[in-house]
Amino acid sequence: MRTTMIETIKEHLTTVEKFDSTSKEEIESFRIKYLGKKGLLNSFFAEFKNVPNEQKKEFGQVINQLKNAATEKVNSLKAALENTTQTTTHFGDLTRPGYPIEIGARHPISIVKNQIIDIFSRIGFNVSEGPEIEDDWHNFTALNLPEYHPARDMQDTFFIQTDPDILLRTHTSSVQVRYMENNQPPIRTISPGRVYRNEAISARSHCFFHQVEGLYIDKNVSFADLKQTLQYFTNELFGKSKIRLRPSYFPFTEPSAEVDVYWGLETETDYRMTKGTGWLEIMGCGMVDPNVLQNCGIDPEIYSGFAFGMGIDRIALLLHQISDIRLLSENDVRFLEQFRSSL
Repeated sequence: MRTTMIETIKEHLTTVEKFDSTSKEEIESFRIKYLGKKGLLNSFFAEFKNVPNEQKKEFGQVINQLKNAATEKVNSLKAALENTTQTTTHFGDLTRPGYPIEIGARHPISIVKNQIIDIFSRIGFNVSEGPEIEDDWHNFTALNLPEYHPARDMQDTFFIQTDPDILLRTHTSSVQVRYMENNQPPIRTISPGRVYRNEAISARSHCFFHQVEGLYIDKNVSFADLKQTLQYFTNELFGKSKIRLRPSYFPFTEPSAEVDVYWGLETETDYRMTKGTGWLEIMGCGMVDPNVLQNCGIDPEIYSGFAFGMGIDRIALLLHQISDIRLLSENDVRFLEQFRSSL
């Protein structure tokens, strides 16, 4: 009888060696069948005390072989199943935690542009936009810059070779011309947008940049209105109320002025930015030339107005202490991530 029991164990040993499965449930059932508390191995060990002394050695060896074989089989099948699961269902496992959602950041140009729009919207200015590819009339001639006017050399222009009358706009004043052609006073609008000029690229200048230009046309508009508007703007954006206006020249405004804000001399950076004067130029402005009003179908005998324009890029450099304008257009994620907490 004991010989029959040994043969039975050997038959189970053969069964264990041949067993194979990719089912987690089948592997677990196999483990319970042989290695569980009520499994076959425990029942075989319970019979050991009834085995004659001369057969105990062989009986014990066969049982140990079965135990080792069953244990190794379970471990190897479980390991293979885990590797297969990780490979085939890595992205299909609904219990896996999701990837963290990265919060984006606004570009510093967008941040400053939105701030400027918000400031002027509080005093009644709306936003107007126009095409970046312009014609000569809207970009130059209507703005008191007829053909061969020497002031055209102030802006190195990108012309479209197939049509010399078509160009990339050099300022957003062209949007103001289009707005005046389609709207009658009172007009109160700002025109943010990208402009292009054929300039050498450096840390302080680029061949494309962004501007915001403002226009106010109504009856009895004076230079005092212009100054008060700019005083309000600089105080809201920079938190600095001291400004000065220096006489300048622009073909489409008369009189014209450059606007400086007193930045201060509190740090070494202030000395560098203001060249030791404390004053920083931020924009140009002036009263709209009567010829411009007439070109756009507005009677200069009845209406007057003022205009101003500033570079968004330059103000962004000032507000965020950016040393190189080229960083604004290189899309370096390391640079842009610094503005993640900005509005």
